[in-house]
Amino acid sequence: MAQTIEDKIQELNDKKNEIALGGGRDKIDQQHSLGSLTARERLSYMLDQDSFLESGMFARHRCTYFGMEGKSMPSEGVVTGSGSIDGRLVHVASQDFTVAGGAAGEIHCDKIVQMMEASLKTGSPFVMINDSGGARIQEGNHSLGGYGRVFYQNVKLSGVVPQISLICGPCAGGAVYSPALTDFIIQTKSARMFITGPTVIKQVTGEVVTAEELGGPHAHMTMSGVVHFIAEDDKDAIDIASRLLTFLPSNNLEDPPKFDADDVILPNKALNNIVPLDSKQRYDVRDVVLNIVDDGDFMEVQSGYAANIVIGFARLQGRPVGVVANQPNAMAGVLDINASDKAARFIRFCNAFNIPLITFVDVPGFLPGVQQEHGGIIRHGAKMLFAYSSATVPKLTVVLRKSYGGANLAMCAKDLGADRVLAWPSAEIAVMGAEGAVDVIFRKEIKAAADPKVRRQELIDEYRDNFATPFAAAACNQVDDVIEPANTRRELAMALDILNRKRELRPPKKHGLIPM
Repeated sequence: MAQTIEDKIQELNDKKNEIALGGGRDKIDQQHSLGSLTARERLSYMLDQDSFLESGMFARHRCTYFGMEGKSMPSEGVVTGSGSIDGRLVHVASQDFTVAGGAAGEIHCDKIVQMMEASLKTGSPFVMINDSGGARIQEGNHSLGGYGRVFYQNVKLSGVVPQISLICGPCAGGAVYSPALTDFIIQTKSARMFITGPTVIKQVTGEVVTAEELGGPHAHMTMSGVVHFIAEDDKDAIDIASRLLTFLPSNNLEDPPKFDADDVILPNKALNNIVPLDSKQRYDVRDVVLNIVDDGDFMEVQSGYAANIVIGFARLQGRPVGVVANQPNAMAGVLDINASDKAARFIRFCNAFNIPLITFVDVPGFLPGVQQEHGGIIRHGAKMLFAYSSATVPKLTVVLRKSYGGANLAMCAKDLGADRVLAWPSAEIAVMGAEGAVDVIFRKEIKAAADPKVRRQELIDEYRDNFATPFAAAACNQVDDVIEPANTRRELAMALDILNRKRELRPPKKHGLIPM
């Protein structure tokens, strides 16, 4: 009996339903038992209702080795397509661990590459949900070549459209390098990331380490600095990604999305008492940030890494801004190798995507020590100098308290291209702290004094009054204005409004050479 069109449609629907089950009901139940969603469930939660347009559902590998001939790999172990998040177009790929552990083969990778190419064509963010044990070994070099094409596209997308990676399961080998090439990595608490697992490490080095110690989110947040956000579970990771996208433009040719804002900005007197006058007394710089940005809404990035500097996204009068701030609560806010890397990378991201930068300064200098010197603090610290100098977005700097030496420049001083530098009355801007300066300049005079201790204090007070004040820096045109802390939000908002049309031409070149 000849088939009717209804029969053909039924056959199509049956095939789609079978493919949508991925590795089967047992594998789906196993995924749920681990507290994880499936690849399709993750996309369903992430994307606006009825907005997902799938691509490559019927894609199939062509491997014939090691029993692979004719073996079913639904959707090739990765669900790809486009959809919207809060009404904005995104392209997505979600690896399916229920299908061969999400192992990536040639066609699997090609599906991902197609979505990345679509992101470039449409100028829309690319979001990848990673849940893969690595390359599909049965496919050999074809699998490696697929990974290479993914990495190549990651680099093509870099600085053009935002790329966000969610790590929602075990990711090993090549599966971790694509996320490392993206802008932000969000790792769930149950997920693991490593190049070589504990078994291989034990075989090669004899070291015994658990998967969690080696590649858990705590390790990558506090030690390696690979991860930007830690999520409780899959849904939390998706919520973080969705919130992050609200601060970002869809591509480098657009401005970040601006929200509505109140016309009137009232002084915030709480700011007048947040920063202690004693430069050795600690405080949390996030209290300053929260009292300045819209609705106290600050999305901190890499909160557990290099805690001596704080970075993150906020809004000021509805405009997204990138915040960089020294943290006196950790290592007195000093700049070290990790803090320099953390800040420089964030600064360059903001510049690539037209996000203005606001820098809050309370820095005693660069961290001294043999370990830092041998670790390359010169090279790493220079990354901040390079990042700020090369940034052409609006750059606003607020000096809260101490700002000494080369670190003063590295925190976006006027001479590094800051468009407007504001200082609070508590600011001390100098080559070094008054105590250190006096000990160098007046060493002989102090030693010869009748009472060296009294004379030293007199000279410290004199030095501080004459040099370590915001007015001395303002006299040199290194500070545009000294303001009451309560008015900081208004001053910054007005400056951003003026600089909204900022254009800055640079010498033509292929690209600058940041000290790596």
